[in-house]
Amino acid sequence: MRVLLDTCVILDALESRQPFSKDAEELFLAAANNLFTGCITAKASTDIYYLMHPHTHSDKASREVLNKLFSLFEVVDTAGMDCRRAIPSPVLDFEDAVMIETAARTEVDYIVTRNIKDFARSLVPVLSPKDFLAALNAE
Repeated sequence: MRVLLDTCVILDALESRQPFSKDAEELFLAAANNLFTGCITAKASTDIYYLMHPHTHSDKASREVLNKLFSLFEVVDTAGMDCRRAIPSPVLDFEDAVMIETAARTEVDYIVTRNIKDFARSLVPVLSPKDFLAALNAE
């Protein structure tokens, strides 16, 4: 099963954001144990670098964080067609619409995000980290 993780979920784990970090860290562990194939978008990697840099205070350390993420998660490309298809999307947040289009094109099974309401019109099923972990544990 392939799952696209939203940037907020990745940052919850990396920055130990409370009260969300526990579920995010469990997702990292489940991916490391090959219970599912976790994916992030190439576009998200630049956002993660930018948002992690104030915490690491170092270009080298921020790049090491990305390197570790790339060894744990598959990186799926965001294509120009994803951006073009997101423009007329009924999803109001353009960034979320691009992620949904990327998820649909790359045929992931789920998107996991804390921001469920903004993904209400997603073409791909969307679960919260807690709900995805519950479904994973039920298998």
